[in-house]
Amino acid sequence: MSAKKESLFSKKNMKLIKDPLNDSNPISIQVLGICSALAITIMLENAFVMSMSVLFVLIMANVIVSVIRNMIPDKIRIIVQLVIVATLVITVDQILKAFVYEVSKQLSVFVGLIITNCIIMGRLEAFALGNKVGPSFLDAIGNAFGYTWILLVVGLIREVFGSGSLTMFGLEGLIPESWMIENGGFYEHNGLMLLSPIALFLVAGVIWVQRAKNRKLIEEN
Repeated sequence: MSAKKESLFSKKNMKLIKDPLNDSNPISIQVLGICSALAITIMLENAFVMSMSVLFVLIMANVIVSVIRNMIPDKIRIIVQLVIVATLVITVDQILKAFVYEVSKQLSVFVGLIITNCIIMGRLEAFALGNKVGPSFLDAIGNAFGYTWILLVVGLIREVFGSGSLTMFGLEGLIPESWMIENGGFYEHNGLMLLSPIALFLVAGVIWVQRAKNRKLIEEN
């Protein structure tokens, strides 16, 4: 009698989604793809668009590589993966230019750098090449969302405290004018939040919170 086919949403497969959100987060635990967390999180909108771009590329690349994994010669597997990812990134770049041109200009070269994003190449090499389409799809979703929530948190904090706005939602002047120093108040926008190194400190804060709440992460190191 043949073994019972494992459900796509079995407990084992669901860990592929849940673990990257926390215990094996690609940015805060594996320290991959951190360049974009530092460079493009000056605004929440930029962080969101970059996150959705990575989500699309990672899901499609994982699925495609998984489908053709048995046909890829081992000696050229990296080249094949790069060609697939580059094609998807070019597609994303053209879509952004067509529908959100101003954002695409702000993201500039960083969209192109998705091609060499360590998270994407890492998941293709470590997972998609050795697993079926279903698990590869879930693995891509988990790692993309793990990447996304870090970028959104960092982008939210940097924009609110650095610029006092959330342009993604059309919100300007979140801080009341009467609170501003130039109007005799006590508050002034923190320009340091707009500098890339601050993103590193914010990511470090996320790492500290994660490790403080989960002793397993401390013991593994």
